Amino acid sequence: MTETPPLTRFSVEPLGLLTRRLAAVASGRAEPDRVLTGARLLSTYSERILPDREVWIAGGRIAAVKPAGTYTGSAPRQDLGGGLLAPGLVDPHLHIESSMVTACAYAEAALLNGTTTIVCDSHEIGNVLDAEGIAWMLEDARAAPLNIYLTVPSTVPATSPALETAGGDLDAAKIAALFDTWPEAIGLGEKMDFVAVCEGDPRAHAIIAAALERGRPVSGHIYGRGFVAPYAASGVTDTHEAIDRDIADDLLEAGLWIYLRGGPPTTPWHSLPQAIGTILDYGAAAKRVCVCTDDRDAQDLLAFGLDWVVREAVRMGIPKVQAWAMGSLHPATRYGLDGEIGGFGGGRRADLVLLDDDLVPHSTWYGGQPVVEDRRITPLLEEALSRPYRYPAPAYATVHLPAPLPPLIPELPAGPCRVNAIRTTLPGIELTHELVALNPEADWPATLAANDLCFVAVIERHARAGNVAHGLLRAFGLRRGAVASSVGHDSHNVIVAGLNEADMRIALDAVSAAQGGVCVVEDGAVVAMVPLPVAGLLSDKRVTRVAEEVQVLKQAWERAGCTIPYMGFNLIPLSVIPEIRITDKGLVLVPEMRLVPLFEPA
Repeated sequence: MTETPPLTRFSVEPLGLLTRRLAAVASGRAEPDRVLTGARLLSTYSERILPDREVWIAGGRIAAVKPAGTYTGSAPRQDLGGGLLAPGLVDPHLHIESSMVTACAYAEAALLNGTTTIVCDSHEIGNVLDAEGIAWMLEDARAAPLNIYLTVPSTVPATSPALETAGGDLDAAKIAALFDTWPEAIGLGEKMDFVAVCEGDPRAHAIIAAALERGRPVSGHIYGRGFVAPYAASGVTDTHEAIDRDIADDLLEAGLWIYLRGGPPTTPWHSLPQAIGTILDYGAAAKRVCVCTDDRDAQDLLAFGLDWVVREAVRMGIPKVQAWAMGSLHPATRYGLDGEIGGFGGGRRADLVLLDDDLVPHSTWYGGQPVVEDRRITPLLEEALSRPYRYPAPAYATVHLPAPLPPLIPELPAGPCRVNAIRTTLPGIELTHELVALNPEADWPATLAANDLCFVAVIERHARAGNVAHGLLRAFGLRRGAVASSVGHDSHNVIVAGLNEADMRIALDAVSAAQGGVCVVEDGAVVAMVPLPVAGLLSDKRVTRVAEEVQVLKQAWERAGCTIPYMGFNLIPLSVIPEIRITDKGLVLVPEMRLVPLFEPA
């Protein structure tokens, strides 16, 4: 059993050790550590705003909420000038790895946006480094000035080894061991192989059983209303994949919590406007509805945090206080943490946020300590961020491309044929299978141009099989050069697309040299690169620095003409989402879960 980490200046003692002191402070027999006064309180319990209140804080926890001006002692007092004080946000589903930064770096952006607790599913690093990588990320999370809980990755690898090669393999025994070792493991992560679950696959159900036997909730990932009933019957109790109001309504009635996923509108992660219709159009109660972010890169993490998702819900018609509760008390309740976070009840953690009337965070207290003031991090937080967790050396050596590298493009067919092409469309989550009649021109450049195609290849990078699979993307829009990424979900093999092999090899060389990253190549040179040396997924820099690198990458990506964003490109190997994908084993037709050749007879 891993020991609970030692207390730091940001830590809050367990409630059981503080009850006598908190009771003494609340009854006026002892002094609080700090008093926040002159505030309007956003009550998530009663969903109303309470005027003229003050909060007494002791031991990093809330001792009492009183009328403003009640306290007359000598403890430090801060007058909030009538501002709106709310409990810190709780993000119920996200992937730290999508931000491209470590957990310690993630904390900076989260606290700036008023998020004080996150529940992460680290299946990306699990797919690369198995249970050991998850343990390293949990050590990273323990060092971070943020409440970080884990939903244990449930689908590593994401699909059958016959369809792709992963670096990790988390079976029921390994998942059970993670639950039994880490107190932060509070649930089972999204069960992505929903087809296998609904068809009764023994491995999938053994993994679910490992969670249910320990009283842990099971998170879901589902596409298609026809799967809802067997999925719910299998023990899954939440999902963030409610993509419209009808399936959201089905999920609620089947007993699942739903997380309305809000993302920047230009990315694949913005289903909130459609799914929120279950409340606004169909009249469903919001009591089992939360909001979440799911995936954010470093730049979007700073600009589009969970606070932005809450404001989007308000803009669409949800009352302000209810929307904030959907981002705080509701997710806390879903995971049984509402006695600790999510509201102003006595004994709760003093994780608090000062908002303006538009629900924009201006200041944040974490465990009663000021970490953000007037939209800037405090010296206290700066000191904590200057001492991040350092991942061990094996985490920095995970990209092992085959040598010598086989050809990255297929041979040009000798005559007319059909191509099993992958058509990319916005927002980039689902990909369309197109059978394209191909009448080859004199060479590949002319053939690609005549059919709106470009090359794509997936290269196995876990030093297992050395596979290279060829495919063709349609309507990807690439005008020149190549793009490559080591974040090819979910097995995280390297994916590269381009118009010629030379530029594709330059992109792969850059990714390999950095031991991971995302890059853009133009005219034989790398013009943008986000190095990701930790497991080929994470940078070890501060979030603000990585955000700058991401901004340059996005500009080069757009200049190259790509019609879907780079995070959508990273999903092209994700062989559990319809209709067609490419892994290191080849082209996968997802509904049938079978491999198909690139070329077929005309």
